[in-house]
Amino acid sequence: MSNIMENSITPVIETFWKYIQENNIEIYNEFSLQHELGIYLRNKLPEYKIQFERNVTFFQDKMSNFQTVEKYIKHEIDITIFNYELTECYAIELKYPRNGQYPESMYSFIKDIKFMEQLKESGFKKTYCITVVDKESKPFYKGQKTDGIYQYFRDNKNITGKIYKPTGKNKIIHYIDIENNYDIKWREKLDKWMIYTIEI
Repeated sequence: MSNIMENSITPVIETFWKYIQENNIEIYNEFSLQHELGIYLRNKLPEYKIQFERNVTFFQDKMSNFQTVEKYIKHEIDITIFNYELTECYAIELKYPRNGQYPESMYSFIKDIKFMEQLKESGFKKTYCITVVDKESKPFYKGQKTDGIYQYFRDNKNITGKIYKPTGKNKIIHYIDIENNYDIKWREKLDKWMIYTIEI
């Protein structure tokens, strides 16, 4: 399996959706997604450690470009994959919003992308953002409003540069600066979810 890891773990992630369908595994919130994906990766990648909620400080002595902790937009990594020498590290951030707070959730999706950019710049080989929404939660991926934060998730607007906070009194001064370019490509999964995966 290491030959896959040298390039991308995207193929491994893709087989996860088929696995949960074939084994009738229920994914009902973000924690269950994190738990089940982590277990699956642990079985598929036995030569790597798979850990949950690792703080970025765990990797600071092994990363040549590690920044001061305060510079990271987040500190806890949903899933980390690394070899025992910590010379090969991967990170995954997950989102499965269920509360219908669409613009706030969309901004948190952007925050994950920035966090994964920061880890990649610090020395992680690959980082990933995986977002799952219920198919019935259409405002995440379609709707009449296609400006502001909505344009990136409903109208395939390229995610790059300054993305401003969509809500709050001081939203005009709060933004996340995305270094590279990303397109959200929603795909239907198992006839009940819409998902996208971004590889940084």
